[in-house]
Amino acid sequence: MACNTSLSLVKEKEHEGAEIVYGSEKCQKHSIELLQELGFPKGVLPLKDLVECGRVRESGFVWMKQKEPYEHFFERTNTRVSYAVEVTAYVEKLKMKKMSGIKSKQMLLSVPITEMSIEDP
Repeated sequence: MACNTSLSLVKEKEHEGAEIVYGSEKCQKHSIELLQELGFPKGVLPLKDLVECGRVRESGFVWMKQKEPYEHFFERTNTRVSYAVEVTAYVEKLKMKKMSGIKSKQMLLSVPITEMSIEDP
Protein backbone atom coordinates (compact mmCIF):
# COMPACT_ATOMS: atom_id res chain seq x y z
CA MET A 1 0.00 0.00 0.00
CA ALA A 2 2.93 2.36 0.63
CA CYS A 3 3.78 2.21 -3.07
CA ASN A 4 0.35 3.56 -4.06
CA THR A 5 0.64 6.35 -1.49
CA SER A 6 4.08 7.43 -2.69
CA LEU A 7 2.91 7.23 -6.31
CA SER A 8 -0.05 9.50 -5.62
CA LEU A 9 2.26 11.93 -3.77
CA VAL A 10 4.52 12.08 -6.83
CA LYS A 11 1.49 12.71 -9.06
CA GLU A 12 0.25 15.38 -6.65
CA LYS A 13 3.66 17.08 -6.72
CA GLU A 14 3.75 17.00 -10.55
CA HIS A 15 0.30 18.65 -10.69
CA GLU A 16 1.12 21.31 -8.10
CA GLY A 17 0.37 24.80 -9.47
CA ALA A 18 -1.33 23.38 -12.56
CA GLU A 19 -3.83 25.07 -14.85
CA ILE A 20 -6.51 22.38 -15.28
CA VAL A 21 -9.35 22.33 -17.80
CA TYR A 22 -12.30 19.90 -17.73
CA GLY A 23 -14.77 18.87 -20.44
CA SER A 24 -14.41 17.82 -24.05
CA GLU A 25 -14.81 21.20 -25.79
CA LYS A 26 -12.61 23.13 -23.36
CA CYS A 27 -9.92 20.43 -23.45
CA GLN A 28 -9.90 20.30 -27.27
CA LYS A 29 -9.48 24.08 -27.42
CA HIS A 30 -6.80 24.03 -24.70
CA SER A 31 -4.81 21.23 -26.37
CA ILE A 32 -4.90 22.90 -29.81
CA GLU A 33 -3.77 26.23 -28.31
CA LEU A 34 -0.95 24.46 -26.45
CA LEU A 35 0.29 22.68 -29.59
CA GLN A 36 0.21 25.93 -31.59
CA GLU A 37 2.05 27.80 -28.82
CA LEU A 38 4.77 25.13 -28.87
CA GLY A 39 5.07 25.22 -32.67
CA PHE A 40 3.45 21.82 -33.39
CA PRO A 41 0.72 21.21 -35.99
CA LYS A 42 -2.67 20.82 -34.32
CA GLY A 43 -3.17 17.27 -35.64
CA VAL A 44 -0.05 15.82 -34.04
CA LEU A 45 -2.01 14.57 -30.99
CA PRO A 46 -5.44 13.58 -32.35
CA LEU A 47 -6.94 12.61 -28.99
CA LYS A 48 -10.67 11.88 -28.68
CA ASP A 49 -13.22 12.54 -25.93
CA LEU A 50 -10.87 14.47 -23.67
CA VAL A 51 -12.11 14.85 -20.10
CA GLU A 52 -9.19 16.65 -18.44
CA CYS A 53 -6.14 18.61 -19.57
CA GLY A 54 -3.54 20.19 -17.36
CA ARG A 55 -0.34 22.19 -17.59
CA VAL A 56 2.26 23.23 -15.07
CA ARG A 57 4.00 26.15 -16.77
CA GLU A 58 6.87 26.21 -14.29
CA SER A 59 8.01 22.64 -15.02
CA GLY A 60 6.56 22.22 -18.52
CA PHE A 61 4.57 19.16 -17.42
CA VAL A 62 1.32 18.57 -19.33
CA TRP A 63 -1.27 15.81 -19.31
CA MET A 64 -4.38 14.97 -21.27
CA LYS A 65 -6.94 12.39 -20.18
CA GLN A 66 -9.49 10.83 -22.51
CA LYS A 67 -12.49 8.62 -21.72
CA GLU A 68 -10.87 5.54 -23.24
CA PRO A 69 -7.75 4.54 -25.19
CA TYR A 70 -7.73 5.63 -28.82
CA GLU A 71 -5.95 4.39 -31.94
CA HIS A 72 -5.26 6.65 -34.94
CA PHE A 73 -3.86 5.84 -38.39
CA PHE A 74 -1.63 8.51 -39.95
CA GLU A 75 -1.97 7.90 -43.70
CA ARG A 76 0.94 10.12 -44.78
CA THR A 77 3.42 8.08 -42.73
CA ASN A 78 1.53 4.77 -42.87
CA THR A 79 1.72 4.60 -39.07
CA ARG A 80 -0.80 3.40 -36.50
CA VAL A 81 -0.48 5.16 -33.15
CA SER A 82 -2.24 4.19 -29.95
CA TYR A 83 -2.97 6.66 -27.17
CA ALA A 84 -3.60 5.51 -23.58
CA VAL A 85 -6.30 7.04 -21.39
CA GLU A 86 -3.66 9.46 -20.04
CA VAL A 87 -0.94 11.02 -22.18
CA THR A 88 1.80 13.02 -20.43
CA ALA A 89 4.89 14.97 -21.46
CA TYR A 90 7.28 17.72 -20.51
CA VAL A 91 7.05 20.42 -23.15
CA GLU A 92 9.05 23.36 -24.43
CA LYS A 93 9.09 25.25 -27.71
CA LEU A 94 9.28 22.75 -30.63
CA LYS A 95 9.87 19.78 -28.29
CA MET A 96 8.04 17.23 -26.13
CA LYS A 97 10.08 14.87 -23.97
CA LYS A 98 9.57 12.18 -21.31
CA MET A 99 6.31 11.36 -23.07
CA SER A 100 4.11 8.54 -21.80
CA GLY A 101 0.91 6.94 -23.04
CA ILE A 102 1.77 6.89 -26.77
CA LYS A 103 2.88 3.88 -28.84
CA SER A 104 3.62 3.69 -32.55
CA LYS A 105 2.81 0.45 -34.34
CA GLN A 106 4.71 -0.44 -37.48
CA MET A 107 4.70 -3.92 -38.92
CA LEU A 108 4.51 -6.21 -35.88
CA LEU A 109 6.32 -3.88 -33.48
CA SER A 110 4.79 -1.56 -30.93
CA VAL A 111 7.27 1.14 -29.90
CA PRO A 112 6.71 3.71 -27.14
CA ILE A 113 7.05 7.32 -28.27
CA THR A 114 9.07 9.15 -25.61
CA GLU A 115 10.18 12.29 -27.43
CA MET A 116 9.00 14.44 -30.32
CA SER A 117 10.59 17.54 -31.83
CA ILE A 118 10.26 19.79 -34.84
CA GLU A 119 13.14 21.50 -36.58
CA ASP A 120 12.97 25.27 -36.29
CA PRO A 121 11.18 26.51 -39.44
